[in-house]
Amino acid sequence: MISPSEHRELARWAAACAERALPAFEAEHPDDPRPRAAIAAARAWANGAITVQAAREIAFLAHAAARESTGPAADAAARAAGHAAATAHLATHATHAADYAARAASDAADERCWQRSAIGAELLAAVSRQSQRELDRQPA
Repeated sequence: MISPSEHRELARWAAACAERALPAFEAEHPDDPRPRAAIAAARAWANGAITVQAAREIAFLAHAAARESTGPAADAAARAAGHAAATAHLATHATHAADYAARAASDAADERCWQRSAIGAELLAAVSRQSQRELDRQPA
């Protein structure tokens, strides 16, 4: 299990991943603030400024923005933001934020390199352990 401080750090990392993808959404939808608000919510939760429930509600709004999007990169960027905010609810959403951010990137391999360098080895190991526990709980 990850510690509360690791969980908050994962939310910060997920927000950073999503923020790097945000231009793909904002280029297509410059007047839609929902994904940017979700990134801010992830950081606010990590800093103790909002509740898990508030972060989840904002995450749902970012996913709605993704469904309304017309391009795959914009959709992926909005989903990255939604998963960043949803990390407050469940730490494994952080890896989904990173996955969608890589999909939104013009060079997914470079984005994955940045993500690995930004997360750090200890937190990456914690994510791997948490993800494995989630998989172990899945019905066969």
